[in-house]
Amino acid sequence: MAQSARARRVPRERDPLERPLLPLKDVVVFPNQIVPLFVGRPRSIAAVEEASRGRMPLVLVAQRNPLQEDPAPDGLYALGVTAEIVQVLRLPDGLRLIVEGKQRARIEGVRDASETLRAKVRVVPEDERPPAGREEEAALRSLLDLFEEYVRLHPKLPLETVQSLSGVEGLGRMADIVAAHLTLKSAAKQELLEKDDPRARVEAVSRALNAENQVLALERQINGRVRKRMEKHQREAWLREQLSAIQQELGSKGEEPGSETAELKARVAAKKLPKEPREKALKELARLERMAPLSAEATVVRTYLDWILALPWGSAGRDKGDLATAERVLAEDHEGLEKPKTRVLEYLAVRQLKADLKGPILCLIGPPGVGKTSLARSIARALGRKFERVSLGGVRDEAEIRGHRRTYIGALPGRVIQALKRAGTSNPVLLLDEVDKMAADFRGDPAAALLEVLDPEQNAAFTDHYLDLPFDLSRVLFVCTGNDLAGIPGPLRDRLEVIEIPGYLEQEKLGIARRFLVPRQLGEHGLRADQFIVDEGALRRLVRDYTREAGVRELDRQIAALCRKATRAVVEGGSGTVFRVDADALPGLLGVPRYSRDQDQRRPLVGVATGLAWTPTGGETLAVEVSLAPGKGALLITGRLGDVMKESAQAALSYLKAHARALGVRADALARTDVHIHVPEGATPKDGPSAGITIATALASAFTGRAVRHDLAMTGELTLRGRVLPIGGLKEKSLAALREGVTTLVVPRGNRKDLAEIPDEARGSLSWRLVSSMDQVLKLALEPRRAGPRRLRADERAFPAVEEWREGATQH
Repeated sequence: MAQSARARRVPRERDPLERPLLPLKDVVVFPNQIVPLFVGRPRSIAAVEEASRGRMPLVLVAQRNPLQEDPAPDGLYALGVTAEIVQVLRLPDGLRLIVEGKQRARIEGVRDASETLRAKVRVVPEDERPPAGREEEAALRSLLDLFEEYVRLHPKLPLETVQSLSGVEGLGRMADIVAAHLTLKSAAKQELLEKDDPRARVEAVSRALNAENQVLALERQINGRVRKRMEKHQREAWLREQLSAIQQELGSKGEEPGSETAELKARVAAKKLPKEPREKALKELARLERMAPLSAEATVVRTYLDWILALPWGSAGRDKGDLATAERVLAEDHEGLEKPKTRVLEYLAVRQLKADLKGPILCLIGPPGVGKTSLARSIARALGRKFERVSLGGVRDEAEIRGHRRTYIGALPGRVIQALKRAGTSNPVLLLDEVDKMAADFRGDPAAALLEVLDPEQNAAFTDHYLDLPFDLSRVLFVCTGNDLAGIPGPLRDRLEVIEIPGYLEQEKLGIARRFLVPRQLGEHGLRADQFIVDEGALRRLVRDYTREAGVRELDRQIAALCRKATRAVVEGGSGTVFRVDADALPGLLGVPRYSRDQDQRRPLVGVATGLAWTPTGGETLAVEVSLAPGKGALLITGRLGDVMKESAQAALSYLKAHARALGVRADALARTDVHIHVPEGATPKDGPSAGITIATALASAFTGRAVRHDLAMTGELTLRGRVLPIGGLKEKSLAALREGVTTLVVPRGNRKDLAEIPDEARGSLSWRLVSSMDQVLKLALEPRRAGPRRLRADERAFPAVEEWREGATQH
C-alpha cells in the first residue's frame, strides 16, 4: 500500500514564471487540445507578437464576463493553461492563431505592462502514469463508454474520434481530451479545468457526458417524431392520389364536405352561367378533382375557375330612363359640349322604345383638357351605370387587350375583361382612354385586337385568350378618347362614331372657371366662398394672358396658385381675412403674363402675313415672314418646315414669278433677288399645304412693298394656276383666330360647308371671306396702292366673286 501511494503522488508545482497573458472571451482551452483562435484586441495582438518573438509560451485564461472588452485582473479566472503557438496568420482586422494547450497554470498575479498584460504563473504538473487499481480502470472504461455513446449521438463528431483515444494514458489527460469535445458553456468547462485530482476530474467529466447523452438522445427522439410526421403527410398525399385514381375509375364524386373542390362546385351551381361557360367550369372542376392539391396545375385551374365565377355573365344594371334627369346631370357637370350630350340623350330615348339596343361606340376627339374623360364619367352618372377606365396610352402588346393564354406563367385576362370584373356588371360605361396613342411591335398590334372589341357585329361573342369563352360585350357603352384622329388606324376608325370636341371659347372658359374650377379649388384648399373673391376681369385676364390652350387645365392650375396664396393669407391673418383678386393684382401674384399678343401683328407690315394652322391640341395662328436680299434668285426656307410646306413655298414663288407683271414686279428683279421665307417659332415642326396662300401673300407684299392687313388671317392650299383649294380643321383655326383678336378670315370657297360647325358664340365675332383664286386673296389682304386702281385682268373674270359670310347674312 505504501508503494502504491508513492506511485500516485502528484508532482510538486514549479516555481512561478512571468509570461504574456491572452484573455479569452468565451473559450476554455484544455491541455493537449489544439484549437483555432482569432485575436483582435490590441493588447492581445501585442501579447501574441511578444510570445512569437521570444519563442515563449502564452498563458491562456478565460474571462468571467465574455462581453467585457478590457477585463481587469479580477475579471479573469485563476486557472488557465500555457499554450504553444503552432501557426499565426495575419489578417487586416487581427490575427488568426492555432495554439496547442500544454499544462495547467495557476495565475498568482497580473501586471499591466505598457502594451500587454503579463501574468506571474505557476505551472501545475500533470500525472501522466496509467491508472493503477481496479477502481481507476473501471472509471476510465466507464468514461470511454460514455464518450463513445456521445460520439454516436452527436451529429457533427466522426466515429474516428473515439479511436484517437486508444493511445492515451493517464486519467487526467484522458479526461481533458474528452472534456475538450463536449458542447458545454465556458463556465462548466472552467469547472472541469480546475479539477486538479485526476479521479475527481474523470468523475466530473463522466457526469457531464451522461447529461449530454440524455439531451442528445431526446433531440434524436424529437427529430424522429418530426420525420415520421412528414413521412405520414407524404404517405397521405400518395394515398389521396391513389384514391383519386380509384374514384376516376369508379366515376365517384365523393369529395369531403367543406373542401375547396366542394366549395367551387357549390359556387358553380349557384352562379347563373350561360351553357358554354357552365360546361367549361364543370370540366375544369372534374380535372381539379383528379389533381394533387399542391400541384402547380391545380393552382392554375383554381385561378381560372375564380375568374369564370367572378365575371358578370348576363348581370346587367338598369339604366335611368328619365331624359330630364340625364339632361340635368350632363348640364351640371359640363359647360357646352352639346353634340356628345345630345347623342347620349338620343341613345336613352331609343332605349325606352327598344330595350335590347346594342351599346353605341363613341369616340371623343379633341385637344387635351377639354373634358373628354370627365364627360365619359358624366355619361355613366347620367345613365346610372358603373364606370370603368382603361388607359391605352403606350400599350403595344396585343395580350393587353385579348389576354394571355393559360399556358404562360402568371397569365391573366385582357384589360377589357378585367374592367368588367371590377365593374361587376355586363353593361358599364367603359372608357378606352388615349386610343390614338397605341403602338405596335413584335408582340402584335393592340389596335387590331380592338377591332373585335369595338365591332357591334362581333363583340357579342368576344373571346379572350385566357378565358377561351365567348363573352357578350354588346351591352357595354364604349367611349374612346383621343387627341388626333389620324393616330387611329382606318379599320378601327371605321367602327367608331366620332364626335369632335373643339377647344373652348373665351366665354366658355370664363363660365367653366366660375361654375366648376373656382368652387373645386376652394374645396381642395379649405377656403370658404367669402374668403376668396376673384372678379370677372381677373378671370378674363387669366384666360388671355396666362394661358394659351384649347382646354382649361392650365387655367385650373393658375386658379389653384391663387387659392394657395389666399390660403396663406387666411392662415396668417385669421379666418376673417378676405382675399380679393382683380386684373391688376395678377402680375404681383402670378408674375408677368406668360402670353401676350404680338404688337407687330396689330399693325400692317410689309412681307409678313398671318396664317392659321391646325394641331392636335387645337388651332394656332402663325406668322409667315419674307425677307429679300440682292443675289441670284435663290430661295431659302427656314422654320423647321416639312416637305409639304416647303413645296407650298416653292409653288407660291412660282405663282409670283408667273404673275409678276400683273403685280407690278419686274421680272429681272426676281432674278436678281434672293428670297428667305421664315415661319416662327423655329423650334416647332410645321407641315401641311394650308399655308400656301399665306406664303404667296407674304411674297407679294415683300416684292410690291404693300403691307398686309393686321386684322386678317388666311388659310388655303394654292395651285400653280392660282386656285385656292379647301383645307381641314377650319373650326379649330377659326377659334384660334378669335383667341388672337383676328376678326376677318380668308378661307377657300370649298370650306363653306364647314362653317356650320363653327360654335354660335364665335360666329358673331368673326367674318369669313370665301375665295376661289389667289388674286382675290391679294385684293383682300394687301393694303391699296397710293396710285390709281389697277385694271382687272381677263383671266380674273373666270373665278366667282369674293363672298363674305357672316351669321345671318351673305354678301358678295
